[in-house]
Amino acid sequence: MARPLTLLLVRHGQTVWNAAGLMQGQTPHVPLTPLGRSQAEAAAEMLTRLSPGALVSSDLLRAVQTAEYCARATGLPIVRTPALREQGYGILEGRPSRELWDVVDWADAHWSAEGGESLAELHGRVEAYLQDLCADPPADVIALVTHGDTIRAIQAVVAGLGPDAMPAVTPANGSVTRLEYCP
Repeated sequence: MARPLTLLLVRHGQTVWNAAGLMQGQTPHVPLTPLGRSQAEAAAEMLTRLSPGALVSSDLLRAVQTAEYCARATGLPIVRTPALREQGYGILEGRPSRELWDVVDWADAHWSAEGGESLAELHGRVEAYLQDLCADPPADVIALVTHGDTIRAIQAVVAGLGPDAMPAVTPANGSVTRLEYCP
């Protein structure tokens, strides 16, 4: 049995698309706002008190920018991975989020937009990543800088829940959520 890991889930700071109410998904180039940079700095300060031994980030710009604050505060190098990307929304990315309530089937974990990824696929991607992480953990306490839906998927996997039972609440931008993972 693998040893338990402490996961520190850091949601990226606010982005220009968060502020504008646009669906981001896996759009790679969306930067942080000044508020987002302040949120990233606050998350980094919190991480220093939690003493991670490794720092892993989604490879999307908003997560990397947040992780850079975390790296400066902790002295840890950033390992980037596409496994921690946000759920892909395909052709819906860049559209106003409020327009999507009638388009997206939020209750169906297997629904996806054209060119996108379903919650079930996101959950499977995250589950596979966590299995790999546990097989060869870089530290006992690992900071993962990622995205709202990805954090919800990680929470579900850690709790032993499927994609149809992911938590409904998305953590706030710049938040740090601590989980103990015993695979």
